[in-house]
Amino acid sequence: MAKSTKKSSTPRKKTGTSQTTSAFDQRLGKYYDELKWLYCELYNGDMAAFDYFLGMLRRSWDERKEDLRAQDARREADPNWYRQRELLGMMLYTGAFAGTLEGVKEKLPYLEECGVNYLHLMPLLESPKGRSDGGYAVADFRRVQPELGTMEDLEALADACRAKGMSLCLDFVMNHTSEDHEWAKKARAGEPGYRERYFFYDNWDIPNQFEKTVPQVFPTTAPGSFTWLPDCNQVVMTSFYPYQWDLNYANPVVFNDMTENLLYLTNRGIDVIRLDAVPYIWKQLGTSCRNLPQVHTLVRMMRIVCEIVCPGVLLLGEVVMEPAKVVPYFGTLEKPECHMLYNVTTMATTWHTLATGDVSLLRHQMDTVCALPREFLFLNYLRCHDDIGWGLDYAWLGGRFGSDEVAHKKYLNDWFTGKWPGSDSRGELYNDDPRLGDARLCGTTASLCGVEAADYEKDPFKLERAIACDLMLHAWMLIQSGIPVLYSGDEVGQLNDYSYHQDPERWDDIRYIHRGNFQWVLAELRHDGSTRQGKQFMGLRKLEMIRAAEPAFDSRADVWTFDTGSEHVLGVGRWYQGHKLIAFFNFSNQFVTVSSPEQGTFEELVYGGTRNSLQNVELYPFGFAWFLNRQE
Repeated sequence: MAKSTKKSSTPRKKTGTSQTTSAFDQRLGKYYDELKWLYCELYNGDMAAFDYFLGMLRRSWDERKEDLRAQDARREADPNWYRQRELLGMMLYTGAFAGTLEGVKEKLPYLEECGVNYLHLMPLLESPKGRSDGGYAVADFRRVQPELGTMEDLEALADACRAKGMSLCLDFVMNHTSEDHEWAKKARAGEPGYRERYFFYDNWDIPNQFEKTVPQVFPTTAPGSFTWLPDCNQVVMTSFYPYQWDLNYANPVVFNDMTENLLYLTNRGIDVIRLDAVPYIWKQLGTSCRNLPQVHTLVRMMRIVCEIVCPGVLLLGEVVMEPAKVVPYFGTLEKPECHMLYNVTTMATTWHTLATGDVSLLRHQMDTVCALPREFLFLNYLRCHDDIGWGLDYAWLGGRFGSDEVAHKKYLNDWFTGKWPGSDSRGELYNDDPRLGDARLCGTTASLCGVEAADYEKDPFKLERAIACDLMLHAWMLIQSGIPVLYSGDEVGQLNDYSYHQDPERWDDIRYIHRGNFQWVLAELRHDGSTRQGKQFMGLRKLEMIRAAEPAFDSRADVWTFDTGSEHVLGVGRWYQGHKLIAFFNFSNQFVTVSSPEQGTFEELVYGGTRNSLQNVELYPFGFAWFLNRQE
């Protein structure tokens, strides 16, 4: 069994007391039988590997510092700590936001001002220049990219966040490593025990069989799922890019050592581990190599590992697929897997709704989510670091409207790149494949809402409508159950950054259009209500504070949709402990009059005023309204 020789960057005080030892043993005892059964079923009863695995868990527990153990205990006592309506997330790139990890620590007061208490740092572990896929080709899971700082800096930031009640999230790239990783270098050199960590083949016979059933991830920029290595006359599996080598989780050494890497990060103070590309981690010939049963066994074991070693840590699954394939990653209520998942389909459907002005698909999607157990928690967002893929419910769209998938995708892409007549959206396409219509959309929220076009044209009328659109979409995101997550810059309406076209390391990755440096000069305008930055920042903060204060936004609330009388307006209701919230969202650039059958006196939470009826409510273009009825 290969063992990692790397040590913690910060010495850990081992308590060795019976009290702390019993905490680990008690948790291990609770899960031992299930963990052993799952491990031995997956790895054919390899008890030597399992014994090593248990020893690694105990070492990781021994290295966990007292402050983290204390937080674990508090969170164990309050298992719903991460379901509070006060939680507000933000994702950002360290370098783009503040240059370094130390810089992020200095900017924590700004994040507090934004209301952020869940901070997701995009990939920052060591990866090779020019072959990093935005940091998702990790060369060392225990080193930070040098220009961003050190592992000690990351731990210091985590400590500072914890002192402010702010949780820290980090990506864990588990499907593959960089070809520059120590394991990959040794595998390439033919060192015994290392090629078995990847998928190496002497010729193309088996890879060609895989290719018959495995969909391509990036058919235009990185076609195929294998790469020929001329220096060692081998073929290696590379599902994403040629410099990202897929790990072989059928080898228990891989699972053991990758789990230890995960626990190393949690022991630095990371509160949330984002499991990147988790559906891909198990490969089996003759299948799609996606969402196989063994994936769920691995994720369930990782959940158990966290419950034993670091029960205050959450697993966030990145599953960018349709709902039927996403939901299983929650596991079951008795045997949960991920604590949280991205609500990717609702995000994509939201942008579809903005382009079509028809809310029927969004309502259908919302009804699907509302029917799930309340224990299933989603992260809701409008934009993230990645592209927008049009993973919509085309079967439903085809049955309802007779929509052709390829033609519909082309319409959406034309709309959001400003090619469609009347569109003020400004985005660019990533991995454009005209045959399948599978291009993915890139751009900031503000630019896709029309703020960029209005700003460029110096058209105040257009600008007001674009800002209204931006705020309406955020109001819609905030009313969904789960944790709302902003993308850094959206709070001040940051626009597309086209400078990546001149960057030799980024010009061929269109996603950098929305990954530009944070504009601190513009952020200084956030309190000036005469500027668009001020209107967007203060408007958004008002919504966030209402959400944090109002019980109707509780994750345990009943949630439903209703017919508003307009195809352009989505109606959503929430009820919790006598607080009933009725909301309208106008996805069109028209004035619309809508109604709800709800009876009683309602207070409008955002704009003020009361109504004795929700009949004939007028909404401005891209307007919204939150009406609250309190039953004493």
